[in-house]
Amino acid sequence: MKKIFLLPLLILFSIPGTFTIIYAQGSPRSRESFNEGWKFVRYFNASDEAVTTEKEPENLQLPAVNDNTWRTLDLPHDWAIEGPFNDTLENNTGLLPWKGIGWYRKHFSISESDKGKRIYIDFDGAMAYAKVWLNGKYVGEWPYGYTSFRLDLTPYILPGKENIIAVRLDTKSWDSRWYPGAGLYRNVWLVKTTQLHVSHNGVYCTTPEIMKDRAVLSVETEVESHLNDPTSVTVKAAVYKLNKDLEPSASPVAESVSPAATIQAMKDHIFRLDIPVKEPVLWDIDNPELYNVVVSVSGDNGVADLYTVNFGFRTLNFTPRNGFYLNGKRVEIKGVCNHHDLGALGAAFNTRAAERQLEILKEMGCNAIRTSHNPPAPELLDLCDRMGFLVEDEAFDTWKTPKKRNDYNKLFYAWHEEDLRAMVRRDRNHPSVFIWSTGNEVGDQNNPALSESLRAIIKSEDITRPVTVGCNWDESGTNGFQKTVDVFGINYRLYRYDAFFALKDNINLPFHSSESASTVSSRGEYFFPVVEGDLNNNLPGKGIFQISSYDLAYPSWATTADQQWQMQDKYPAVFGEFVWTGFDYIGEPTPYGGDLTGLRPGNRRYDQAKALLDKQNVTEVPSRSSYFGILDLAGFKKDRFYLYQSKWRPDLPMAHILPHWNWPERKGLVTPVHVYTSGDEAELFLNGKSLGRKKKGESEYRLKWDDVIYQPGELKVIAYKNGEKWAEDVMKTTGKAYQLSMSADRPEVIADGKDLVFVTVRIEDKNKLLCPHSNFQISFSVEGPGKIVATDNGDATSHESFQSKSRKAYNGLCLVIVAAEKGASGTITLKGESKGLKGASVKIDIRK
Repeated sequence: MKKIFLLPLLILFSIPGTFTIIYAQGSPRSRESFNEGWKFVRYFNASDEAVTTEKEPENLQLPAVNDNTWRTLDLPHDWAIEGPFNDTLENNTGLLPWKGIGWYRKHFSISESDKGKRIYIDFDGAMAYAKVWLNGKYVGEWPYGYTSFRLDLTPYILPGKENIIAVRLDTKSWDSRWYPGAGLYRNVWLVKTTQLHVSHNGVYCTTPEIMKDRAVLSVETEVESHLNDPTSVTVKAAVYKLNKDLEPSASPVAESVSPAATIQAMKDHIFRLDIPVKEPVLWDIDNPELYNVVVSVSGDNGVADLYTVNFGFRTLNFTPRNGFYLNGKRVEIKGVCNHHDLGALGAAFNTRAAERQLEILKEMGCNAIRTSHNPPAPELLDLCDRMGFLVEDEAFDTWKTPKKRNDYNKLFYAWHEEDLRAMVRRDRNHPSVFIWSTGNEVGDQNNPALSESLRAIIKSEDITRPVTVGCNWDESGTNGFQKTVDVFGINYRLYRYDAFFALKDNINLPFHSSESASTVSSRGEYFFPVVEGDLNNNLPGKGIFQISSYDLAYPSWATTADQQWQMQDKYPAVFGEFVWTGFDYIGEPTPYGGDLTGLRPGNRRYDQAKALLDKQNVTEVPSRSSYFGILDLAGFKKDRFYLYQSKWRPDLPMAHILPHWNWPERKGLVTPVHVYTSGDEAELFLNGKSLGRKKKGESEYRLKWDDVIYQPGELKVIAYKNGEKWAEDVMKTTGKAYQLSMSADRPEVIADGKDLVFVTVRIEDKNKLLCPHSNFQISFSVEGPGKIVATDNGDATSHESFQSKSRKAYNGLCLVIVAAEKGASGTITLKGESKGLKGASVKIDIRK
């Protein structure tokens, strides 16, 4: 924890990457982490041969159950990420044993002084079909694993005594198209209030008026009473300006108090305060300025509750023919879609890991995230608020019509309204959230009434943001379905842009590419000849489960980045895109999703998968993660990173050459060279000899020298912009692998047991150049009070455990994730060794 600052009656802790409020001693409300000291056991289907097949006992919720032999762990926890990988499981969900039954139990006590308080438990997410008991009594359930939810423990809690909470999770009953993880994979909180308090997510901040010299902050507060008698209540709101470290101003910049209102016994009441704020500082993607409002609720016996929330002043304007405006300035959405797993950490949320991803995306020029295809961890939105990302906050992958037998379609009728309201009420104060999405490629695009009903639910909770849905039917933009949303989103299907913009009915409908490109590649892999197009027609060869990094291959429904941008050039009304995807993710290894599980001959997906298996002359596909990412699963940059950076950061001088230049087997053969640059022309040299100067044509985003004859040595490119030298890049033929090198993404780590440092390990020659074909086995060890949390290399076909302390490099790179022991001090030294190579080490200082 970094710093402590006093606000009225509360303490604000500013923790790297998140924002948590913990109230001071004597405050009427507390919110305590409930992550530590859980007991855990899991049970699996008999078909999961790699793990125990022990039958689930009955009545594990009862207090008398002996859980001494259960595993002790802290949350967040993903029970499947430890594996092992199993070729008999679905590779579309990562070959990992996520299906099963998991039980969590926690023994805890609350003070006798808490008697008479309301006690709640908040789950940020529980995968899936969560059922909760306290002291053997059934408390409640929530089946959708991505929704944050609250349960009331008050009727069952025993102040001054031991309490036992039990949580049962059932992923056997859940189907997913990607790796969903399993378990209590997000944070859990214990909340204590008085009998008169703000409802769950009950403060709603809007900014109905924003001008340069003044603004109006509207604060709606829902107060609920559990008292047996009517009570007179007032609400006060104090507004504080937060600095870059989330430290509040010394005094409020504005405040207001409501008139008293009587709340009847066991009822609730909504208070509204319209608060003038002088000279508001606006939140935007370049300067994400935040404010904080502290709401105090007073009843007959004084202050009964304190509740705090962050917000920002900003305006949104989606125009049908001139793009999107943030605070009156036109902003092109340069977004990516991301699934929720964090690579080698699995689905278990970690703030620093998510922050690292956003830092890398920011470097690329990305300014927006689509939470594909579910509500995210709340801390991700905290990070986006602080770091300046816009967010398309998405609810579902399916509605009524299934994509897989036991996906959300099984829950839709009973739960869709609860899930939608929970998402919107939780997230509506985040300035980063600028669009709500009700779904992705749903099978109900012929049901406009259903779409309109979902929009109406969202609008009943938040009127300040537009609603969209990601469409992939040819007719969805012209059959009337598009009229059910405020902003139309189309996934791929560039050939439908003409029809959409030609239809007069769409003249007032803003438009964006809710999912674009889906180019696929493997970092550091290049195959010849270089072919552009549907990769199902030009796979690299039998037994090779990688994809060329010339960034020209894509599945049948998709395109290159270049083709997407050409269409956006044609239609400037398109206010931006969300690329599929920012990072590789576990599962869905298209085109190598050769998984026949649950499919029958004659089904299109079965036929495609079977054809791939036959072509590769295999019965199983080893791939366990995707190829869509601009960055690989370890967070290493693929070539595509530089293509997007060249387009999204036009004012950054940069140039990037591909491929690498180690091709002894290609001496004398044509080896195409491509250059990504933010310049408008470039000259390429091979061993000092010019291979010509090329200029980008209209709607051209890369420069290509497709007739280069390979000779070892040095490739050099000099890029120009407006006739002036702009940037350069060099690619050299390297010597033999000689040594390891290590570099940490940060020089220090906080000793809270949660903070992480990501260490990049390279295999280099004597001149410290990356050896691009090197795949040596590397062993890691730690000296000092630290631990290796996970390792990875970005290879989609690797079945090495993410927890292994020995990892094969993939095309010269490897990743080690390190944490300090909780409460430790001193220095951690990470060492790497590999037979035949000079070892390396890196020191990481520990900060409390």
